[in-house]
Amino acid sequence: MIPKVSSGAREYIPLGMMQPQDGLCSDLLKLFPQATLFHFSVLSSVLHTVWLQVVGGRLKMDWRYSTELVYNTFPWPQKVDSKLQQKMEKAAQKILDTRSKHQGCSLAQLYDRETMPADLRQAHHANDLLVLQAYGFDDSWSRDELFAALYKLYCKLLAAKK
Repeated sequence: MIPKVSSGAREYIPLGMMQPQDGLCSDLLKLFPQATLFHFSVLSSVLHTVWLQVVGGRLKMDWRYSTELVYNTFPWPQKVDSKLQQKMEKAAQKILDTRSKHQGCSLAQLYDRETMPADLRQAHHANDLLVLQAYGFDDSWSRDELFAALYKLYCKLLAAKK
């Protein structure tokens, strides 16, 4: 699940994983019923956050997540080998496990840029490195360089559809 609106002061989008037994959610969340830990890994990465920051909408200074503008246009990594995919899934689970260690803290508290727990920041960073590897991107690139590379992939995918 992805919040429709998220603070623009965050480094990562605070996603969640939900099971049918968890009950209902409000209209303030976007649900992706077939999502796996691999999807969680990519969507929890700095790359997806960079994409959202540029192509997504705004509600004041906060990010507004749109299925059409953000999710449907996001260029997913192509041909990720099974070993790397397994590592990404483990990294995604590590993020979830790390968050569960901070019971009593809301996602808003956990994902505040100033107060994000060090172990959660480290779990996200480890995930980022794997996601960057899946795309063949360099971990030294700036956010602008990451967006430029994603946009180039997006243009390539568009051209292939024509």
